[in-house]
Amino acid sequence: MDPLLSRLSDSVVQAKTLEQLTRPLLEMLGTITRLESTYLTTIDLQRAVQHVLFSRNTRKMQIPEGLTVPWGDTLCYRALKEGRMFTADVQGCWGDSDAAAALGIQTYVSMPVRLSDGAVYGTLCAASAEPAELSPDTEKMLQLFASIIAQQVEREHLLEELQRKNSLLSTMALIDSLTGLPNRRALFDELERLQARARRSHGQVMVAFLDLDGFKQVNDEHGHEAGDALLCAIAGQLRLALRESDYVGRFGGDEFVFVGPGPQKGQDSAEAVRSLRHRLEEATVCRVTLADHRTLEYPGASVGVICVDPELCTADLAIRHADQAMYAAKQERRMVVHH
Repeated sequence: MDPLLSRLSDSVVQAKTLEQLTRPLLEMLGTITRLESTYLTTIDLQRAVQHVLFSRNTRKMQIPEGLTVPWGDTLCYRALKEGRMFTADVQGCWGDSDAAAALGIQTYVSMPVRLSDGAVYGTLCAASAEPAELSPDTEKMLQLFASIIAQQVEREHLLEELQRKNSLLSTMALIDSLTGLPNRRALFDELERLQARARRSHGQVMVAFLDLDGFKQVNDEHGHEAGDALLCAIAGQLRLALRESDYVGRFGGDEFVFVGPGPQKGQDSAEAVRSLRHRLEEATVCRVTLADHRTLEYPGASVGVICVDPELCTADLAIRHADQAMYAAKQERRMVVHH
């Protein structure tokens, strides 16, 4: 096998990234063209700029990586516009290019890197400060190299898109679709993480269970859209009531759960429990404007708050104890109303 083809084959097989593929291709392109600088650019048509992504410089001419120039002033723009791949007289052909004059380019060759949909990703280029001629096979090799680079770009774009979608799916699996709050699964995950941190720091964990009293009546009297609006309004107010280390989510139906760090072991937790309960009760008092322009005045949820030692209580048991505290709070409210 031709040594160049052997190197090309090895590069394509071994490369895992665009950079790992491009750098040996630039070296091979320099060998083929005998020009002193070879480089790969990207073109941003929205910003109207061309950016040198990777370059290889062997003599005096320096095409620096990271160089960004106005697209309309570049040799690549002129080459694409005129369909001229190569010139050994840049000054004679395109003497109006300030970028070419600043870099001292005399001989220039460019091949567009086109993606499968025809869009131009960028250009594969070689340049020199001296006049030079190219062999008849150079254009074919440039086309081959540009095609290989385009395939790698599309593979990386596809991988990035798949990773983005997977990340989105993972996020959606932990988010309540109506309120945008974390869901039951996310709450348990966060509570377990919080308990692990508390065990390491000898702290306690605050857990609160919130139940929207009269929610069924809201749905029955005003419709499910009103119930959804109430849930979203309370979710928004709960977010605003959180401290940086707090976490709240929709547990299901008309129930929400709060988790957060508590006082250190040995410290009195009664005041922390009272303060958190008051904060969450206030956060669930809201006014909701319904679709028919009527106003729903909601007096707030029943809130049960506990402070637990993570060494003595699992996440599941902590939430059950908070649920029991919420029912006790609900009974208190009913007794106050009846009296």
